Amino acid sequence: MPVISMFFGIIIRMFYDDQNPPHFHVEYQGRKALFDFQGNIIKGGIQSKTATRLIREWIDLHEKELFED
Repeated sequence: MPVISMFFGIIIRMFYDDQNPPHFHVEYQGRKALFDFQGNIIKGGIQSKTATRLIREWIDLHEKELFED
């Protein structure tokens, strides 16, 4: 799965034609989660509240690119 961003140990991956709803995959400290484009966790979980906050801020900064991808 292609990596689209890496920061502070957070890895964000996304498939072009994955199942609905549109989402991306996150890995942090061995934990995995699926986030939708509004920042909601669809599946899995990241225990760190700080990492979750950073992911949601990243979504706000890259919302246009996420929908294009």
